[in-house]
Amino acid sequence: MRRLGYVVLSLLIIISFSPFLSWGAEHPVKLYPAIGYSLKNDLSPPLSQIRPIPPGYSKNVREIPTQPIPRPMPRAPEVPAEDPVVQDRQGEGSMPATIRNFEGIGNVNGVLPPDTNGDVGPNHYVQIVNLSFAIFDKSGNRLYGPADNNTIWSGFGGPCETRNDGDPIVLYDHLADRWVISQFALPNFPYGPFYQCIAISQTGDPMGAWYRYSFLVHNTKMNDYPKFGLWPDGYYMSVNQFDPWWAGAGLFVFERDRMLLGQPARFLYYDLGSVDERYGGLLPADLDGPPPPQGSPAYFVSVDDSSWGFSRDTLHIWEVHVDWATPSNSTITGPTDIPTASFNPNMCNYSRDCIPQPDTTRGLDAISDRLMYRLQYRNFGSYEVMVVNHTVDVDGTDHAGIRWYELRKTNGSWSIHQQGTFAPDSHNRWMGSIAMDGDGNIALGYSISSNTMYPSIGYVGRLSTDPLGTLPQGEGIIILGGGSQTHSSSRWGDYSSMSVDPVDDCTFWYTQEYYQTTSSSGWQTRIASFRFPSCGAPTGDPVPDIKANGSDGPVNVSQGSVLSVTVTLDPGNRAGDDADWWMAANTPFGWYSYNGTDWIYAGPSYTDLTVTYQQPLSSYGPVEILNTTGLPLGKYTFYFAVDMIMNGLPDMDQKYLDKVIVNIVQVAE
Repeated sequence: MRRLGYVVLSLLIIISFSPFLSWGAEHPVKLYPAIGYSLKNDLSPPLSQIRPIPPGYSKNVREIPTQPIPRPMPRAPEVPAEDPVVQDRQGEGSMPATIRNFEGIGNVNGVLPPDTNGDVGPNHYVQIVNLSFAIFDKSGNRLYGPADNNTIWSGFGGPCETRNDGDPIVLYDHLADRWVISQFALPNFPYGPFYQCIAISQTGDPMGAWYRYSFLVHNTKMNDYPKFGLWPDGYYMSVNQFDPWWAGAGLFVFERDRMLLGQPARFLYYDLGSVDERYGGLLPADLDGPPPPQGSPAYFVSVDDSSWGFSRDTLHIWEVHVDWATPSNSTITGPTDIPTASFNPNMCNYSRDCIPQPDTTRGLDAISDRLMYRLQYRNFGSYEVMVVNHTVDVDGTDHAGIRWYELRKTNGSWSIHQQGTFAPDSHNRWMGSIAMDGDGNIALGYSISSNTMYPSIGYVGRLSTDPLGTLPQGEGIIILGGGSQTHSSSRWGDYSSMSVDPVDDCTFWYTQEYYQTTSSSGWQTRIASFRFPSCGAPTGDPVPDIKANGSDGPVNVSQGSVLSVTVTLDPGNRAGDDADWWMAANTPFGWYSYNGTDWIYAGPSYTDLTVTYQQPLSSYGPVEILNTTGLPLGKYTFYFAVDMIMNGLPDMDQKYLDKVIVNIVQVAE
């Protein structure tokens, strides 16, 4: 693979001597595509019957090639200036605690960076990194892997089978209940031809068979940093092209309908770099929730700064109209420019040796020259939304914060509905991924580090009712790092992934890298889920929430193991209203009431229960109401409810209730 020194030399040549880079005024374009075809496709055996290719670790760390986008350097020294939309303090709220929080794949292949990515389906979480993947159930139990990514193409032939080159992506296609996995193949790097390997699960079970594809996407231009998005009429991909010098953006659409059937498939290719090489780092819109309006174009978005030769700081939006009946009629038009609040993208003069860490002078790559994966799209019926983020310098001192946007389209054009920069203290936050749930709440995950804090994983968010431009639900930490990365390449990221569970359209799942101990390249990854308690509830209603060992259940607990039951209440718009609070359990021996301190036997019927509290509704918890071992075998159902008639009676028609089932089972011998 290309050595770091060669990358830096290439970048200097591009900026200083390239005759075809034009950093001038914006020029909207309309492009028609080149049309390509899959080189080969087949159906694999069930993955459960394919022997995993064990990751091969090497002491000589392999660096996956991701090239910087050439950006002009500032003509004069930067003058410190505070970001105009910075949020410089933590919010007063609290992010919900994690539901699941477990270890993902570590550096089993001896590579940098990890390119941490993952997605969630009805029953599985699939994580993919450089250069391995693993399949988990939603409790965090690993079902397959880690295995080299090209395991999926075992027996397929060609570079998709023989190469394992990385830059991977996994998507769950909720419209079809399928999984999509892809990585590039670079058999003659840095020269072509260049391939994209794509696999589509035959069913919703990632342990089953896969439709496998090989696409030769270009003979001379490298398909670097491929990013995918789901749209009803195709799987969309953006790349940064190099030949081997910077060659602008390439945009692709793969024929989704045929790929879902395992048939030979076409792709459309728009060489945006052939008409304007200034644009790079585009992201395709990635659909969550209901499909877009009938006939809606798909979207690509990028960010540019006035210091890069553009007239203003702006987001660019391209629209893609696909016609698979007559592919040559397909078009991409744009960009439409949406001015943003001013920002400074110049972190450390774009040097990778940037973000500080404890116990080392080696910094980490901020990757502040592009948007961060993913560009999530939602259709709320009366309006459409896209959310995205990128890293900025918040005060001119190489202090990294995360600029985030919510774009909206109500009738005609897209506009910025809200924007902000999250930098609540002196720590650096970067490498973000953002998403919105089905209620319009937003969560942002990221890396966090400084001279006094080892690289860790944080998350923050906002409810749809919070003040615009703020993330006031105070920061949570998924895991605190315990060490720094000392490798001379400084590679970090190059991306992470925030997803939303398609089952409830409420639960966020985030995966990101961290270090447990200081080392050259001993990165680890974490996978965590969390949910705003109000999501999915009728607007304004109280939302009681009860969990057993952190789960919504049902939960099996071995006799003798610890059982912890916690409750949380979101009062909705009924805060301050008088209510009866009920915490109770239906056990094999009758009903029990919780009196705020102890569990008391009530009787054989729920009508025998005694109210726990009689007081106005307010935000509550999480509070542990039970921590015990040794319960007798059997089924226990724990309840947390509030009713809005404060009379000490269980008024069912005024009750808001949640429950969790616990099965106490025999210890396996």
